[in-house]
Amino acid sequence: MHILILGGGGREHALAWKISQSKSCTALFIAPGNAGTSAFGKNIQLDPTDFVAIGKACLENKISLVLVGPEEPLVKGIVDYFVNDRSLSHIPVIGPNASAARLEGSKAFSKQFMLKHGIPTAKYKEFDTDHFSEGSEYVKTHSLPVVLKADGLAAGKGVIICQSHIEAMAEFELMLQQDKFGEAGHRIVVEEFLDGIELSVFVLTDGDHYVLLPEAKDYKKIGEGDKGPNTGGMGAVSPVPFADSEFMLKVKERIIDPTIKGLKSDGIEYRGFIFIGLIKVGIEPMVIEYNCRLGDPETEVIIPRLKNDLVDLLKAVADKKLNEKTIQIDSLAAATMVAVSRGYPGSYEKGFVIKGLDEKYEDSLVFHSGTQLDNGQVLTNGGRVLCVTSYAGSLQDAIRKSMTVLTHIDFDGMYFRRDIGYEFL
Repeated sequence: MHILILGGGGREHALAWKISQSKSCTALFIAPGNAGTSAFGKNIQLDPTDFVAIGKACLENKISLVLVGPEEPLVKGIVDYFVNDRSLSHIPVIGPNASAARLEGSKAFSKQFMLKHGIPTAKYKEFDTDHFSEGSEYVKTHSLPVVLKADGLAAGKGVIICQSHIEAMAEFELMLQQDKFGEAGHRIVVEEFLDGIELSVFVLTDGDHYVLLPEAKDYKKIGEGDKGPNTGGMGAVSPVPFADSEFMLKVKERIIDPTIKGLKSDGIEYRGFIFIGLIKVGIEPMVIEYNCRLGDPETEVIIPRLKNDLVDLLKAVADKKLNEKTIQIDSLAAATMVAVSRGYPGSYEKGFVIKGLDEKYEDSLVFHSGTQLDNGQVLTNGGRVLCVTSYAGSLQDAIRKSMTVLTHIDFDGMYFRRDIGYEFL
């Protein structure tokens, strides 16, 4: 099979690493990819949202299957584009169509979906620009902390937890009237704050059946001790110690099963990954949000723990035969730590040489996020530059290994959190 992965981050590097191990994969392409993905396939310099160019590349390279990494192409309808094009409709695209991708593309839609199907989540109200005054009054008297969420896609940064009414009022105005998140923030979901510990659960579904992948916990804040602004993710661990069989049974019965059944009963055909962002409140799981793809950097810990042939699973999704598959998970723990550019998640410089990538690290993998090749040198090309994932018999040892590897890698302004997994140490 000739396989195309869309995307160019750490998630796509981990997927390329895994897919290249499959005997079914005879040629691998990544669009646009990064310096790391080039070791496993051919990078194609295409924008994942340029559907015409992607379609043309699929025909030229005789692509048999497309795996979509990031959310934007899915929300914008790449699956629908392929289905409705006679020359492309024979190529399965692993990911939900535009209607199904609203689970991530619209916070308001996902909250309405959860409410309809009895899926536990925080109480909320939604407001748009036409109801600014009403929303302001609601925010002004809401219990604290209060959570404001941009309805649309905001690169993982559209959620703000406000500790005071003054802050909440200011952010509400910035989002609705000052275009803080552009069009994504023209509708706002105002939620009650849930106090608990978070984790991420990943499901792969063919629309009728599903399999459960390893769970993970990621760390969004830039600063140690979970301080500072949100980022795209500073690290992740898997497994999550508190996600025992009793807790995961509740997740299955109260959240996953109603989600899959709810999509089907609403006439929404969903094929691909569902990333369920959960929070454990007391002993109960509740949904914070859905994403319509795998997370980053969670992919970098869950995919290394997956023993199955990933291409075999993706083919089963395309053929609606996922009920014939059984997931096998490595008992080893995995921890990933992300190295970012100075200034991230604000403004940062690019183009710095990365040192230490040529060394061989036992039980550790280096996944590139924002990198590029220039005359044989690997340069920084993003805010999140790379991450190191390590395996071990315990989370503590996996974390220690990743931190040790990161001390051998360097680029100008490099920063990483040293407290990933701190709650479990």
